Amino acid sequence: MSDDIIVSREDWGLHRKGYLDQNRHKEKVQEAIKKQLGDLIVDESIILSDGKKATKIPMRSLEEFRFRFDYNKKKHTGQGSKRMQDGDILARESQRKQGAGKGPGAGDEPGVDIYEAEVTYEDLATLLFEELQLPNLDDKKRPLIAHDKPEFKDIRKKGLMANIDKKRTLIESIKRQALAGKDQDLKILPEDLRFKTWETHPNYETNAVILAMMDTSGSMGQFEKYISRTFFFWMVRFLREKYENVEMRFLAHHTEAKEVTEEEFFTRGESGGTRCSSVYQLALEIIRRDYPPAHYNIYPVHFTDGDNIGSDNTRSLNLMQKLVDVSQVVGYGEILRTHYSSTLMSSLKRITDPKLRFVTIRDRQEVYEALKTVFS
Repeated sequence: MSDDIIVSREDWGLHRKGYLDQNRHKEKVQEAIKKQLGDLIVDESIILSDGKKATKIPMRSLEEFRFRFDYNKKKHTGQGSKRMQDGDILARESQRKQGAGKGPGAGDEPGVDIYEAEVTYEDLATLLFEELQLPNLDDKKRPLIAHDKPEFKDIRKKGLMANIDKKRTLIESIKRQALAGKDQDLKILPEDLRFKTWETHPNYETNAVILAMMDTSGSMGQFEKYISRTFFFWMVRFLREKYENVEMRFLAHHTEAKEVTEEEFFTRGESGGTRCSSVYQLALEIIRRDYPPAHYNIYPVHFTDGDNIGSDNTRSLNLMQKLVDVSQVVGYGEILRTHYSSTLMSSLKRITDPKLRFVTIRDRQEVYEALKTVFS
Protein backbone atom coordinates (compact mmCIF):
# COMPACT_ATOMS: atom_id res chain seq x y z
CA MET A 1 0.00 0.00 0.00
CA SER A 2 1.57 3.28 -1.05
CA ASP A 3 1.66 6.25 1.23
CA ASP A 4 -0.20 9.26 -0.15
CA ILE A 5 1.33 12.65 0.55
CA ILE A 6 -1.23 15.43 0.68
CA VAL A 7 0.09 18.93 0.15
CA SER A 8 -2.24 21.70 1.33
CA ARG A 9 -1.83 25.44 1.25
CA GLU A 10 -2.90 27.06 4.48
CA ASP A 11 -4.71 30.37 4.24
CA TRP A 12 -2.68 32.58 6.56
CA GLY A 13 -5.30 35.29 6.21
CA LEU A 14 -7.46 33.28 8.62
CA HIS A 15 -4.86 33.76 11.35
CA ARG A 16 -5.49 37.51 11.23
CA LYS A 17 -9.16 37.10 12.10
CA GLY A 18 -8.54 37.52 15.83
CA TYR A 19 -6.45 40.62 15.23
CA LEU A 20 -9.09 42.17 12.93
CA ASP A 21 -11.88 41.37 15.38
CA GLN A 22 -9.88 42.95 18.19
CA ASN A 23 -9.33 46.14 16.21
CA ARG A 24 -13.00 46.26 15.26
CA HIS A 25 -13.94 45.87 18.92
CA LYS A 26 -11.62 48.76 19.90
CA GLU A 27 -13.17 50.97 17.22
CA LYS A 28 -16.68 50.21 18.46
CA VAL A 29 -15.66 50.96 22.05
CA GLN A 30 -14.18 54.31 20.98
CA GLU A 31 -17.36 55.14 19.06
CA ALA A 32 -19.43 54.39 22.16
CA ILE A 33 -17.14 56.56 24.31
CA LYS A 34 -17.35 59.48 21.87
CA LYS A 35 -21.15 59.32 21.84
CA GLN A 36 -21.26 59.43 25.64
CA LEU A 37 -18.25 61.70 26.21
CA GLY A 38 -20.39 64.56 27.52
CA ASP A 39 -21.77 62.30 30.27
CA LEU A 40 -18.53 60.49 31.05
CA ILE A 41 -16.30 63.49 31.75
CA VAL A 42 -18.66 64.67 34.50
CA ASP A 43 -18.92 61.23 36.10
CA GLU A 44 -17.99 61.49 39.78
CA SER A 45 -16.21 58.12 39.73
CA ILE A 46 -13.74 59.63 37.25
CA ILE A 47 -13.48 63.13 38.71
CA LEU A 48 -12.99 62.01 42.31
CA SER A 49 -10.76 59.02 41.56
CA ASP A 50 -7.70 61.01 40.44
CA GLY A 51 -7.41 58.70 37.43
CA LYS A 52 -7.15 55.49 39.49
CA LYS A 53 -10.61 54.05 38.87
CA ALA A 54 -12.63 53.11 35.84
CA THR A 55 -16.28 53.61 34.98
CA LYS A 56 -18.50 51.43 32.83
CA ILE A 57 -20.56 52.32 29.79
CA PRO A 58 -23.29 50.18 28.15
CA MET A 59 -22.57 48.93 24.65
CA ARG A 60 -24.43 46.78 22.18
CA SER A 61 -22.90 43.35 21.78
CA LEU A 62 -20.73 42.96 18.68
CA GLU A 63 -21.82 39.91 16.70
CA GLU A 64 -20.29 38.54 13.53
CA PHE A 65 -22.49 38.51 10.43
CA ARG A 66 -23.80 35.02 9.65
CA PHE A 67 -26.64 33.24 7.87
CA ARG A 68 -29.19 31.48 10.01
CA PHE A 69 -32.40 29.60 9.34
CA ASP A 70 -35.68 31.38 10.04
CA TYR A 71 -37.55 28.80 12.06
CA ASN A 72 -40.64 30.98 12.36
CA LYS A 73 -40.92 31.25 8.58
CA LYS A 74 -42.01 34.87 8.79
CA LYS A 75 -42.58 36.93 5.70
CA HIS A 76 -39.87 39.43 4.89
CA THR A 77 -39.25 42.01 2.20
CA GLY A 78 -39.36 40.38 -1.23
CA GLN A 79 -41.35 37.34 -0.02
CA GLY A 80 -44.98 36.45 -0.49
CA SER A 81 -47.48 37.32 -3.18
CA LYS A 82 -49.53 40.00 -1.42
CA ARG A 83 -49.26 43.42 -3.03
CA MET A 84 -49.11 46.37 -0.64
CA GLN A 85 -51.32 49.41 -1.20
CA ASP A 86 -50.84 53.00 -0.08
CA GLY A 87 -52.16 53.42 3.44
CA ASP A 88 -51.76 49.79 4.53
CA ILE A 89 -50.75 49.49 8.20
CA LEU A 90 -47.64 47.37 8.70
CA ALA A 91 -47.63 47.43 12.53
CA ARG A 92 -48.94 49.62 15.29
CA GLU A 93 -46.61 51.42 17.69
CA SER A 94 -48.21 49.68 20.68
CA GLN A 95 -47.62 46.30 19.06
CA ARG A 96 -44.01 47.19 18.29
CA LYS A 97 -43.31 48.26 21.87
CA GLN A 98 -45.05 45.22 23.29
CA GLY A 99 -43.02 42.98 21.04
CA ALA A 100 -39.86 44.63 22.26
CA GLY A 101 -40.82 44.07 25.88
CA LYS A 102 -41.56 47.73 26.65
CA GLY A 103 -45.35 47.60 26.85
CA PRO A 104 -47.67 46.03 29.38
CA GLY A 105 -47.16 42.31 29.27
CA ALA A 106 -44.39 40.02 28.14
CA GLY A 107 -42.89 40.61 24.74
CA ASP A 108 -42.12 37.84 22.26
CA GLU A 109 -39.40 39.60 20.23
CA PRO A 110 -35.68 39.06 20.88
CA GLY A 111 -33.81 41.91 22.50
CA VAL A 112 -30.39 43.40 21.81
CA ASP A 113 -27.48 42.06 23.80
CA ILE A 114 -25.94 44.80 25.97
CA TYR A 115 -22.68 44.57 27.89
CA GLU A 116 -20.63 47.05 29.86
CA ALA A 117 -17.16 48.15 28.79
CA GLU A 118 -14.76 49.65 31.31
CA VAL A 119 -13.50 53.15 30.56
CA THR A 120 -10.45 54.52 32.34
CA TYR A 121 -9.29 58.09 32.80
CA GLU A 122 -6.64 57.56 30.11
CA ASP A 123 -9.30 56.47 27.58
CA LEU A 124 -11.36 59.60 28.18
CA ALA A 125 -8.34 61.89 28.20
CA THR A 126 -7.06 60.55 24.87
CA LEU A 127 -10.34 61.21 23.07
CA LEU A 128 -11.08 64.51 24.81
CA PHE A 129 -7.65 66.05 24.36
CA GLU A 130 -7.63 65.28 20.62
CA GLU A 131 -10.06 68.17 20.12
CA LEU A 132 -8.46 70.68 22.51
CA GLN A 133 -5.56 73.09 22.07
CA LEU A 134 -4.44 76.50 23.23
CA PRO A 135 -5.99 78.94 20.73
CA ASN A 136 -4.10 81.84 19.13
CA LEU A 137 -0.77 80.53 20.46
CA ASP A 138 1.94 82.95 19.35
CA ASP A 139 5.26 81.20 18.66
CA LYS A 140 7.07 84.54 18.63
CA LYS A 141 6.56 84.87 22.37
CA ARG A 142 9.24 82.40 23.36
CA PRO A 143 12.06 83.50 25.65
CA LEU A 144 15.21 81.41 25.99
CA ILE A 145 14.84 78.46 28.31
CA ALA A 146 17.88 77.75 30.49
CA HIS A 147 18.97 74.45 28.95
CA ASP A 148 20.47 73.28 25.66
CA LYS A 149 19.06 70.65 23.34
CA PRO A 150 21.46 68.24 21.53
CA GLU A 151 20.92 67.33 17.88
CA PHE A 152 22.83 64.73 15.85
CA LYS A 153 23.73 66.53 12.64
CA ASP A 154 27.20 65.34 11.59
CA ILE A 155 29.08 62.10 10.85
CA ARG A 156 32.79 61.73 11.70
CA LYS A 157 35.48 59.04 11.58
CA LYS A 158 36.22 59.19 15.29
CA GLY A 159 33.93 59.09 18.25
CA LEU A 160 32.41 56.99 21.00
CA MET A 161 31.35 53.42 20.18
CA ALA A 162 27.96 54.18 21.74
CA ASN A 163 27.39 56.71 18.94
CA ILE A 164 28.42 54.48 16.04
CA ASP A 165 26.31 54.85 12.90
CA LYS A 166 25.83 51.24 11.76
CA LYS A 167 24.29 52.09 8.41
CA ARG A 168 27.01 54.54 7.40
CA THR A 169 29.69 52.08 8.61
CA LEU A 170 28.32 49.26 6.43
CA ILE A 171 28.08 51.57 3.43
CA GLU A 172 31.72 52.61 3.82
CA SER A 173 32.83 48.97 4.06
CA ILE A 174 30.86 48.03 0.91
CA LYS A 175 32.28 51.01 -1.01
CA ARG A 176 35.86 50.18 0.00
CA GLN A 177 35.61 46.55 -1.09
CA ALA A 178 33.82 47.46 -4.32
CA LEU A 179 36.58 49.93 -5.26
CA ALA A 180 39.21 47.27 -4.53
CA GLY A 181 37.42 44.80 -6.80
CA LYS A 182 37.17 42.18 -4.08
CA ASP A 183 34.33 39.70 -4.05
CA GLN A 184 34.46 38.15 -0.62
CA ASP A 185 32.74 38.21 2.77
CA LEU A 186 32.07 41.64 4.10
CA LYS A 187 34.65 42.83 6.59
CA ILE A 188 34.59 46.00 8.63
CA LEU A 189 37.93 47.64 9.23
CA PRO A 190 38.68 50.51 11.63
CA GLU A 191 38.84 52.89 8.69
CA ASP A 192 35.21 52.08 7.83
CA LEU A 193 33.82 53.19 11.18
CA ARG A 194 31.56 56.24 11.20
CA PHE A 195 30.21 57.97 14.30
CA LYS A 196 27.34 60.35 14.96
CA THR A 197 28.25 63.67 16.51
CA TRP A 198 25.93 66.22 18.00
CA GLU A 199 25.66 69.93 18.26
CA THR A 200 23.94 71.79 21.06
CA HIS A 201 21.70 74.78 20.53
CA PRO A 202 19.42 76.80 22.81
CA ASN A 203 16.03 75.20 23.33
CA TYR A 204 13.20 77.66 22.72
CA GLU A 205 9.74 76.88 24.02
CA THR A 206 6.49 78.80 23.83
CA ASN A 207 5.60 80.30 27.19
CA ALA A 208 2.00 80.41 28.30
CA VAL A 209 0.18 81.08 31.56
CA ILE A 210 -3.35 80.08 32.54
CA LEU A 211 -5.20 82.16 35.13
CA ALA A 212 -7.96 79.93 36.53
CA MET A 213 -10.54 82.14 38.26
CA MET A 214 -13.49 80.69 40.17
CA ASP A 215 -16.37 82.28 42.06
CA THR A 216 -16.60 80.79 45.57
CA SER A 217 -19.28 83.08 46.98
CA GLY A 218 -22.35 81.96 48.91
CA SER A 219 -24.53 81.99 45.80
CA MET A 220 -22.47 79.18 44.28
CA GLY A 221 -24.36 76.02 45.24
CA GLN A 222 -23.20 72.42 45.09
CA PHE A 223 -24.13 72.07 41.42
CA GLU A 224 -22.35 75.28 40.40
CA LYS A 225 -19.19 74.40 42.31
CA TYR A 226 -19.13 70.86 40.95
CA ILE A 227 -19.49 72.05 37.34
CA SER A 228 -16.75 74.67 37.80
CA ARG A 229 -14.35 72.20 39.36
CA THR A 230 -15.11 69.63 36.67
CA PHE A 231 -14.27 72.12 33.93
CA PHE A 232 -11.01 73.13 35.62
CA PHE A 233 -10.19 69.48 36.42
CA TRP A 234 -10.05 68.58 32.71
CA MET A 235 -8.49 71.91 31.77
CA VAL A 236 -5.53 71.37 34.13
CA ARG A 237 -4.92 67.82 32.93
CA PHE A 238 -5.22 68.76 29.28
CA LEU A 239 -2.63 71.51 29.67
CA ARG A 240 -0.18 69.34 31.60
CA GLU A 241 -0.42 66.51 29.12
CA LYS A 242 -0.12 68.49 25.88
CA TYR A 243 2.14 71.41 26.87
CA GLU A 244 5.46 71.29 28.72
CA ASN A 245 5.95 74.96 29.53
CA VAL A 246 2.56 76.18 30.73
CA GLU A 247 2.21 77.83 34.12
CA MET A 248 -1.06 77.86 36.04
CA ARG A 249 -2.20 80.29 38.71
CA PHE A 250 -5.36 79.69 40.73
CA LEU A 251 -7.52 82.61 41.88
CA ALA A 252 -10.65 82.37 44.05
CA HIS A 253 -12.99 85.24 44.85
CA HIS A 254 -16.16 86.37 46.57
CA THR A 255 -16.23 90.10 47.28
CA GLU A 256 -12.42 89.89 47.53
CA ALA A 257 -10.00 87.88 45.42
CA LYS A 258 -6.91 85.97 46.49
CA GLU A 259 -4.46 83.51 44.99
CA VAL A 260 -4.71 79.96 46.37
CA THR A 261 -2.94 76.65 45.90
CA GLU A 262 -4.24 74.07 43.45
CA GLU A 263 -5.48 71.85 46.28
CA GLU A 264 -7.34 74.74 47.93
CA PHE A 265 -8.81 75.73 44.57
CA PHE A 266 -10.48 72.34 44.13
CA THR A 267 -11.50 71.65 47.72
CA ARG A 268 -12.27 74.69 49.81
CA GLY A 269 -15.55 76.57 49.92
CA GLU A 270 -16.36 80.16 50.80
CA SER A 271 -19.35 82.34 51.53
CA GLY A 272 -20.35 85.98 51.20
CA GLY A 273 -21.32 88.20 48.31
CA THR A 274 -19.89 88.46 44.80
CA ARG A 275 -17.72 91.15 43.26
CA CYS A 276 -16.19 89.81 40.04
CA SER A 277 -14.11 92.93 39.44
CA SER A 278 -11.89 91.88 42.36
CA VAL A 279 -10.59 88.79 40.56
CA TYR A 280 -10.12 90.67 37.28
CA GLN A 281 -8.07 93.30 39.11
CA LEU A 282 -5.93 90.61 40.78
CA ALA A 283 -5.36 88.88 37.44
CA LEU A 284 -4.16 92.12 35.85
CA GLU A 285 -1.78 92.72 38.77
CA ILE A 286 -0.28 89.23 38.41
CA ILE A 287 0.13 89.72 34.65
CA ARG A 288 1.75 93.11 35.13
CA ARG A 289 4.15 91.76 37.76
CA ASP A 290 5.07 88.28 36.50
CA TYR A 291 3.96 87.77 32.87
CA PRO A 292 4.71 90.61 30.44
CA PRO A 293 2.44 90.13 27.40
CA ALA A 294 5.41 90.62 25.06
CA HIS A 295 6.86 87.29 26.26
CA TYR A 296 3.87 85.25 27.42
CA ASN A 297 0.68 83.85 25.93
CA ILE A 298 -1.97 84.66 28.53
CA TYR A 299 -5.25 82.76 29.01
CA PRO A 300 -7.59 83.90 31.82
CA VAL A 301 -10.63 81.65 32.38
CA HIS A 302 -13.39 82.67 34.80
CA PHE A 303 -16.40 80.65 35.98
CA THR A 304 -19.24 82.08 38.06
CA ASP A 305 -23.00 81.86 38.49
CA GLY A 306 -23.28 85.46 37.25
CA ASP A 307 -24.79 86.68 40.50
CA ASN A 308 -22.73 89.87 40.73
CA ILE A 309 -23.39 93.11 42.63
CA GLY A 310 -25.17 95.37 40.13
CA SER A 311 -23.01 98.39 40.92
CA ASP A 312 -19.90 96.32 40.07
CA ASN A 313 -20.84 95.47 36.48
CA THR A 314 -19.38 98.63 34.95
CA ARG A 315 -16.05 98.19 36.74
CA SER A 316 -16.01 94.49 35.75
CA LEU A 317 -16.59 95.47 32.12
CA ASN A 318 -13.67 97.93 32.10
CA LEU A 319 -11.28 95.45 33.73
CA MET A 320 -12.39 92.63 31.43
CA GLN A 321 -11.60 94.83 28.42
CA LYS A 322 -8.07 95.27 29.76
CA LEU A 323 -7.73 91.52 30.22
CA VAL A 324 -8.86 90.88 26.65
CA ASP A 325 -6.34 93.41 25.33
CA VAL A 326 -3.33 91.59 26.90
CA SER A 327 -4.55 88.00 26.43
CA GLN A 328 -4.65 85.49 23.60
CA VAL A 329 -8.11 84.29 24.63
CA VAL A 330 -10.32 84.97 27.65
CA GLY A 331 -12.94 82.43 28.68
CA TYR A 332 -16.01 83.58 30.64
CA GLY A 333 -18.45 80.90 31.78
CA GLU A 334 -21.72 81.07 33.67
CA ILE A 335 -23.46 78.14 35.36
CA LEU A 336 -27.18 78.89 35.29
CA ARG A 337 -30.35 77.05 36.24
CA THR A 338 -32.60 79.38 34.22
CA HIS A 339 -32.88 80.28 30.55
CA TYR A 340 -31.88 83.89 31.20
CA SER A 341 -28.32 85.18 31.30
CA SER A 342 -27.10 87.41 34.10
CA THR A 343 -26.74 91.19 34.01
CA LEU A 344 -22.96 90.68 34.21
CA MET A 345 -22.89 88.64 31.01
CA SER A 346 -25.11 91.20 29.30
CA SER A 347 -22.60 93.89 30.27
CA LEU A 348 -19.57 91.87 29.16
CA LYS A 349 -21.15 91.13 25.78
CA ARG A 350 -20.59 94.78 24.89
CA ILE A 351 -17.01 93.66 24.20
CA THR A 352 -17.09 92.53 20.59
CA ASP A 353 -13.53 91.21 20.46
CA PRO A 354 -13.62 87.51 19.33
CA LYS A 355 -10.88 86.73 21.86
CA LEU A 356 -13.56 86.87 24.57
CA ARG A 357 -15.41 83.55 24.47
CA PHE A 358 -18.69 83.13 26.35
CA VAL A 359 -19.94 79.82 27.72
CA THR A 360 -23.25 79.05 29.43
CA ILE A 361 -23.74 75.74 31.24
CA ARG A 362 -27.20 74.66 32.38
CA ASP A 363 -26.66 70.90 32.37
CA ARG A 364 -23.81 68.58 33.31
CA GLN A 365 -23.37 67.34 29.73
CA GLU A 366 -22.54 70.87 28.51
CA VAL A 367 -19.11 70.86 30.20
CA TYR A 368 -17.76 69.02 27.15
CA GLU A 369 -18.97 71.72 24.76
CA ALA A 370 -17.64 74.42 27.12
CA LEU A 371 -14.14 72.93 26.96
CA LYS A 372 -14.26 72.84 23.16
CA THR A 373 -15.53 76.42 22.99
CA VAL A 374 -12.73 77.87 25.13
CA PHE A 375 -9.89 75.64 23.91
CA SER A 376 -10.44 75.30 20.19
